[in-house]
Amino acid sequence: MSSAAHSPRHAFAGVPLGDRARARTVALNQLLLGAVVLVIAVAGYAEGLPGDEGLYFLGVLTIFVATAAAIGLPWNRLPESASAIVPIIDIAAITAMRESTPGASLGLLWIFPAMWLAGSFALPGLYFSIVSIPAIFVASTITSVSELTFGTVLLPIAVVAVATTSYLTARRSQLQRRLLDNQTRLLGEALARARQQEETLTEVFDAVDFGIIRLGRDGRVAVANDAHGRLQLAMEEDDERPPAPVFDRDGITPLDPRDQPLARALRGETFDDRVVWFGAPGENRRALTVTARRLHDDAGADVGSVVVSRDVTAELVAIRAREDLVASVSHELRTPLTSIVGYLDLVLDGELPPSARRGLEVAERNANRLLAIVADILTASVSARSTAELSIEPSDIDVAEIMRSAVELHTPRAAERGIRFDVSGVEPAPAWADPARIRQVLDNLLSNAIKYNVDGGTVEVGTTSDADHAWVVVRDSGIGISETELPRLFDRFFRADAVRKTSTHGSGLGLAISREIVRSHGGEITAQSRPGAGTTFVVRLPAHRHAPEVEKEVSS
Repeated sequence: MSSAAHSPRHAFAGVPLGDRARARTVALNQLLLGAVVLVIAVAGYAEGLPGDEGLYFLGVLTIFVATAAAIGLPWNRLPESASAIVPIIDIAAITAMRESTPGASLGLLWIFPAMWLAGSFALPGLYFSIVSIPAIFVASTITSVSELTFGTVLLPIAVVAVATTSYLTARRSQLQRRLLDNQTRLLGEALARARQQEETLTEVFDAVDFGIIRLGRDGRVAVANDAHGRLQLAMEEDDERPPAPVFDRDGITPLDPRDQPLARALRGETFDDRVVWFGAPGENRRALTVTARRLHDDAGADVGSVVVSRDVTAELVAIRAREDLVASVSHELRTPLTSIVGYLDLVLDGELPPSARRGLEVAERNANRLLAIVADILTASVSARSTAELSIEPSDIDVAEIMRSAVELHTPRAAERGIRFDVSGVEPAPAWADPARIRQVLDNLLSNAIKYNVDGGTVEVGTTSDADHAWVVVRDSGIGISETELPRLFDRFFRADAVRKTSTHGSGLGLAISREIVRSHGGEITAQSRPGAGTTFVVRLPAHRHAPEVEKEVSS
């Protein structure tokens, strides 16, 4: 067996921390008493002892032997109560020393074992100290002192006070240690729960197919999931390749680095579903939709932002293919429809029997309706690609004049059903807009107000302006639309359930096109409706070339 087996470190290997502390407490307490007795013994030997030297040195030797035992014995392997034998032996040894020299006040040494017993062995140790030591003192004092004085009883009182104080101090320390242990345990459990929750969140974040990145207040990345890393792989540059070029939603317009989603998030901006393309046209490119939100603590202070990105390449490619197909089919339909309408016009200009004329007029109306639907589909397919592709040529106009002209056009059709126009709210409304496109919007709103109105109903129209915007209001007394369907009113090809059950025809594209036109001008169109109470449309347009615009992500 090697010498390392006898080293103190090996002896305590695998021993609980509390047991090692008990062995150390025994050694330190006894060493303190042994050092004091050593000093007293050396001084007594140098000056000479007036009493019984044999009894004196027997007590000193007993304390030294107890000190050696306190240091050498493995108290960590013995029962906890076994170490109490050492201070009890000390009490007996100090009694022998005191009896050998009654006038030397050696009884003060009883304080050391009394403190040890009371501090380390709780109430049993305290009771033993305050009973045994005063009893020994009283027994020895009665035989040697004829008259009791305050000085005579001062020593046992001091021993009792010191032992009691030691007990209370140890008890307080024990309670504090127990409280600290409980707090440590609770903190450990809280830390374990926090780690488990963190692991769970990490697993969830890494399992989803959209990227999540948490930016701190200083702009540094605090959290990022695996999906974010995969998505960003196509965006970031490395030593072998330059960064992928970034394009706007249309996939053609280059995006300035300052307008890229991450740069905007770092500036503290928030936005929804910002679509960007990474990679040049014709390459293996990727489209992401990015959303950014600011984060705040309980006090409301800004603590950073979270950016969520999702790969929508397949969706946009599918939508583009569908729009290409629709546009191709629409182009192929428009040419023969145009020829049909033209030849019908030529035939109707001639002399025809009444029955033949009525049939041809029905054919012409339906051909014109089909031609209008094809035109709407073509416009929708163009506007779906990008609002920038819409032909917008704004100028200073008066929306009131366009409104009056549109009302005049639709009045005959409204009169067929007894629907009346109320134009009392039409006021001058200067705007910076394309007159042809705004006329297209107004024609669509007025057409819907007539189409989905009730017989004998009314259509109220109004125009006005303020310092920054021109406003258009179209309100009908028609069938209205439910609250659940209202958010989809401007979706392409959407038609309400109540309308689909009637004979009223429509493509479901007019409002979608109107919104694209209005937003292309930097404005907005909204609708309010209740079933049976009609529908109100409000259009906001810029009044001037540089009119302030409501900050909103449009078609992004």
